[in-house]
Amino acid sequence: MTKNRDQILESFDNPQTDTDYTIHIEIPEFTCLCPKTGQPDFATLILDYVPDRHCVELKSLKLYVVSFRDQGAFHEAVTNDILGDLVKLCQPRYMRLTGRFNVRGGIYTNVIADYRKDGWEPATPVQLP
Repeated sequence: MTKNRDQILESFDNPQTDTDYTIHIEIPEFTCLCPKTGQPDFATLILDYVPDRHCVELKSLKLYVVSFRDQGAFHEAVTNDILGDLVKLCQPRYMRLTGRFNVRGGIYTNVIADYRKDGWEPATPVQLP
């Protein structure tokens, strides 16, 4: 790839900046390589975020995610790196990335990384009967 990985990502203007709402994205075909063995690691990435001024463009997100396919990365590092690139791009009010990595050697790994914009507080949940 000729571009840096974070240069693949694109955003668009949030059409509803005056409202907190959540965008939920599931990416069931994430792959990278184990940096120790070179074997493929498979995961589902789950992205939840409350946008501020920008939203991630989905085609660019797909191309970005595919760019990890031949890269060695520990689960903890790749989850936090992806979150960092998405936060840099979108500057959301809140963002959480969960990496649910498939079993390897009898162990499942879930890595959850969060970002919260300074001063942002979520709305109080509404309890319905």
